[in-house]
Amino acid sequence: MMEIELEAATDSVVSFAGRPSELSDQLHGLKNERVVVIAIDDISQSENDALENMLRGAARLFRQTTEEQLAEQIAFLAKAFAPKEPPTPVMLKEAEMMARAQKAVFASADWLTASQVATVAGFSDSNLSAQPSKWRREGTIFTVRLDGTEYFPGYGLDRDHGYRPLKALKKIIDLFKGSKEGWGLAYWFSSHNSFLGGKRPQDLLKTAPERVLAAAQDELEGVAHG
Repeated sequence: MMEIELEAATDSVVSFAGRPSELSDQLHGLKNERVVVIAIDDISQSENDALENMLRGAARLFRQTTEEQLAEQIAFLAKAFAPKEPPTPVMLKEAEMMARAQKAVFASADWLTASQVATVAGFSDSNLSAQPSKWRREGTIFTVRLDGTEYFPGYGLDRDHGYRPLKALKKIIDLFKGSKEGWGLAYWFSSHNSFLGGKRPQDLLKTAPERVLAAAQDELEGVAHG
């Protein structure tokens, strides 16, 4: 029976091949803490040499790979825990302005979650958010997201017809497609509009939908003619 042994040192791989009785002294003389021993029956000297070389190369590759992986993990952790660059005064000012604008939007009208919309609209309890979410996907109403929650504008729902989306809202959403969506639409609907005599589009969406649509067209034409 032949014996092949591989031992990984700090910067090299040492191997021995032969019968157990022939390798006893060499194994006892090693200072390494760990060794790997593979015993094989009926192997020729040439096969022994080839296998020894293959295993020696595999051991070196294993050591190199694990060291590289460890270095990558350390680099990743260092980057993850490294202090981030502090926000600039401009970034802080923009964040403050956005927070104020969003707060003003929510204060100007009722905003409902999908389940609240489903409740007032009288939908089944099995999946309250299904139908409102379908309206949003179809573009018959828009939503905004705040702190991970999606909200629907109350002024976009027709209370006289089962709290379904107002038909005029889809026309305006389609008109603004590509230029305003989500918060952009919310800001526009809640802003006082000179085309509407200083009134807000959200206040006239149900009672004067054609005027609101005309105001949206005027908005787009003004942007186009810049």
